[in-house]
Amino acid sequence: MSERSRASGIRLTARGAVASMLVFTLAGSVLHALFGPSALVGAAFVVGCVAAVSLVNPRDLLPLVVSPPLVFFVAVFITEAVRSLSAASPVQAFGLGMFTAMSGGAPWLFAGSALVLVVAWRRGLTRCVRELREEIRAGAPGVPRPRVGDDTGFAPEPEGYFEPRIYGTPREGQ
Repeated sequence: MSERSRASGIRLTARGAVASMLVFTLAGSVLHALFGPSALVGAAFVVGCVAAVSLVNPRDLLPLVVSPPLVFFVAVFITEAVRSLSAASPVQAFGLGMFTAMSGGAPWLFAGSALVLVVAWRRGLTRCVRELREEIRAGAPGVPRPRVGDDTGFAPEPEGYFEPRIYGTPREGQ
């Protein structure tokens, strides 16, 4: 596949990729409810993870790499909350269902997270980490910091202090 055709393909933002992982996992839960095999949830989660990391913008790899455990938890939470509504004791059914689903889905969760990490590494995760480190070292460029004690006379107001004047102008009498 050439660079031109690779660049012209579908690209998701980090939010879109996380949402697609959630949709895949919830679809797997519906298939599990209809057909029975519990491996459908895990397989759908892994497929969703691979699809998401393959389609995400390269600059959004870092937030995507850390999201599979949260996505899996949210999908299991939603599934078990809906499933426990019809039980005689919803709280007990929800607690037992969460425990069972999370412990049974642990191998799938590990596999999906590992695949996301491997694919993201190949797509340029190290560059994203390097850029984040440089940004942290630079002190978050683009965010203006108040300068205390400079010759403009600007002094930041204390938290919760309101004065009916335009902020950033020199104070009188100082």
